[in-house]
Amino acid sequence: MFTAKDYKKGQPRWCPGCGDHFFLASLHKAMAEIGVAPWDIAVISGIGCSSRLPHYMNTYGMNTIHGRAAAIATGCKVANPNLTVWQVSGDGDGLAIGGNHFIHANRRNINLNMILLNNRIYGLTKGQYSPTSPRGFVSKSSPYGTVEDPFRPAELCFGARGHFFARAVATDAAGTVEILKAAYNHQGASVCEILQNCVIFNNGTHDSVYNKEGRAKNAIFLKHGQPMLFGENNEYGLMQEGFGLKVVKLGENGITEKDILVHDAHCQDDTLQLKLALMEGPDFPIALGVIRDVEAPTYDEAVHAQIADVAAKKKYHNFEELLMTNDTWEVK
Repeated sequence: MFTAKDYKKGQPRWCPGCGDHFFLASLHKAMAEIGVAPWDIAVISGIGCSSRLPHYMNTYGMNTIHGRAAAIATGCKVANPNLTVWQVSGDGDGLAIGGNHFIHANRRNINLNMILLNNRIYGLTKGQYSPTSPRGFVSKSSPYGTVEDPFRPAELCFGARGHFFARAVATDAAGTVEILKAAYNHQGASVCEILQNCVIFNNGTHDSVYNKEGRAKNAIFLKHGQPMLFGENNEYGLMQEGFGLKVVKLGENGITEKDILVHDAHCQDDTLQLKLALMEGPDFPIALGVIRDVEAPTYDEAVHAQIADVAAKKKYHNFEELLMTNDTWEVK
């Protein structure tokens, strides 16, 4: 019914090569495949390079203030539950000044599709370190290197009792479209972390997985119900070792595919899912795809159900009826 062109608007004003260009194209394509009409969609953002995205969407949209995208998106969804709401934030906007809103949107399980574009830098304000910048990172606001450990978005999501977490690389259109469609189909707060480079201030931060060859060597594409295999020829896999994970090679020490862990994105216990989400190179592959996808009651549906239940028990249903519930008298 719709094509990607139906969701496009304007000419994006990002630096050539910015990861935002790649993600925007994938979002247009995903929306076309999902098939929700543009007039039934709202795209809400905060402040930052990534937060310009609503300007390039032929949908309802709002470019809000710094860090408040989740708060505005929550109000939008609760006020109009028929809208499909996409919230777009960068790692600075979403996890620094907006960190409190991020964790509570997950805790409440509001039916939002939350996109976190993570380039580990403040790009719009010209190169300060962000909450996801690694320890020792040299930037304009940390000329001698940061002395802080970074947030890991998956840890925040899982710690806030989040029920959906997925990850993709901006340059991987197919992988990005796949997780965006899964996020839409999930009922509740969904978090999609998109790994992207800032070509001006932090180019190469995700180089190990930014091209197809790198992903084949350094990433694992998780699919529910399938064994956790990776490598250029799926020659490696993940097995459990004590309370942790280990990388093994098929054929060595008698290891076969039957010994490899099978991904369960729907498991209520998030222990293994979190371990997968936190894997880092060079010892482990970076996990891409849908890592956690668990059903739970949503905030917006619960609010409207509660309103309907309370209203059904009340003796009044509008302001005039409310006035008549008290003593009345007639003045002659």
